[in-house]
Amino acid sequence: MTKNRNQHVVPHSEGWAVKGAGSERATKVVETQREAIGIARGIAQKQETEMFIHGENGRIRERNSYGKDHYPPKG
Repeated sequence: MTKNRNQHVVPHSEGWAVKGAGSERATKVVETQREAIGIARGIAQKQETEMFIHGENGRIRERNSYGKDHYPPKG
């Protein structure tokens, strides 16, 4: 059984990589950031987790949640 992990789009020597949080190895390496975002979004939506998009400098520049967000809170 695989764990649901937040997905990160990060720079890679061969382009851009999609990595699950805490993973050493990339799930997928592609040429463009746009392609990596599409792959990461699909995984995050399926697993109901978050997606983090890193810039070329490695810093997080955007994040999206595809989980069961209870905002605004009930009550």
